[in-house]
Amino acid sequence: MKINEQRSASETIARMKASQPVLNAVVSFYDDPKPESETGKLAGVNVVLKDNINTKDHVTTASSRILENYVPVYDATIVKKLKDAGAVIVAKASMDELGMGGTNKNALTGAVHNPYDPSRISGGSSGGSAVVVAADLVPLSIGTDTGDSIRKPAAYNGVVGVKPTYGRISRYGIIPYASSLDHVGYFTTNVKDAALALEVLAGRDDHDMTSSNEPVGAYSEALNGDLSGKTIAIFKTVNDEVQDETIRSAFAALEEKLKAAGATLVEREMPREYMELIAPVYRTIANAEATANHSNLDGIRFGRRVDGDSVEDVMTRSRTEGFSSYVRARFVIGSYSLFEENQDRLFRKAQKIRRLLVDAYAKMFDGVDGVLSIAAPTIAPHIEESADLRFGASSFAEEHMQLGNFSGYPSMTLPLGKEDGMPFGVLLACKPFEEQTMFDLAQGIEELTGLANQVKEG
Repeated sequence: MKINEQRSASETIARMKASQPVLNAVVSFYDDPKPESETGKLAGVNVVLKDNINTKDHVTTASSRILENYVPVYDATIVKKLKDAGAVIVAKASMDELGMGGTNKNALTGAVHNPYDPSRISGGSSGGSAVVVAADLVPLSIGTDTGDSIRKPAAYNGVVGVKPTYGRISRYGIIPYASSLDHVGYFTTNVKDAALALEVLAGRDDHDMTSSNEPVGAYSEALNGDLSGKTIAIFKTVNDEVQDETIRSAFAALEEKLKAAGATLVEREMPREYMELIAPVYRTIANAEATANHSNLDGIRFGRRVDGDSVEDVMTRSRTEGFSSYVRARFVIGSYSLFEENQDRLFRKAQKIRRLLVDAYAKMFDGVDGVLSIAAPTIAPHIEESADLRFGASSFAEEHMQLGNFSGYPSMTLPLGKEDGMPFGVLLACKPFEEQTMFDLAQGIEELTGLANQVKEG
């Protein structure tokens, strides 16, 4: 479904409710929603929000038991922007609890299922948001991306997933995960709609001091998919790590099409020893920041309360019952990194290594318009076989998208093909605030693959 192909809100909600027994992608629905504006770039467009986005007078749980009764008293900035543009918010989508995970299995409401094969994961943490677009329920959904939480679900579900430059979209009103890594992004079925969505969502917000003053472009109007004269770097270090021959062959075929379209391809690499540090650095920084961000979820100041014999007992009981064991384990890791005696050895060391990784990553963009790689090394795993790789050993082919969060560089996933009926994707990254270049290159790639508006119906 494209943005200009609209259904009524009531029909959309009915279709989503009918899909719930199979997909389980939605946490809550709106009752008879109406547009607040009859004009705007998204007039009448039905939109689903990830359930960590604050919405006034509507429950916002972040798929966590500790927030199951949380009703915000204000709208996030992006919610206001969507409403001002004429969009209709119809539902809140499931996610990994508090954004912590890559499978969408640990949500309070249970696992989200892939529309192409319900026995497989959606990916996470923005899995519900990816699925409602992939299943042809809405043309636009909003997610967040701290490590790859939009871009990998986009690959697994065969849709377009965009993580713009850090600061490009305000995070005011978003329940955080890791503040130095969090980005707001979104899903569509085609590049033109993705370009239009950023026109609505982007811009400076004085409520978020990390938001940028960079002007917002007319991305969709300026869209130009001509690849002649473009120079694209192939991220060889990532692609060489991918073992799936179907995915490798599809990427090689895309390379030939790019060259035939007039693009110049060059190979770029990062040292393997750097690539192997991505996961532990991410794990250290993200868990430490999450521990600090969610210290207020204690049953006293905020969140679901479980009675106890003392303040300390209330806090212990509330956090024990309010968080899943997986999230509690992340908080233990984060707290350990923040102990005064460990900060230099763990947290600050991870920050220093992050800077080395970002500097090496930046060099890959010298003299090129964008960097292209395989998005995920496999199709979506089966639910019973999948685990959150960030808790154990994993290939950097699984974790390389975190470079975009370390650096803040914009990147997006596009559909590339299918294996056994399951989608897989390609990742495109560009320099900071060069979203127009990113969309132009993506438009050219989309025209070569012929995979615009790919959805799994019914």
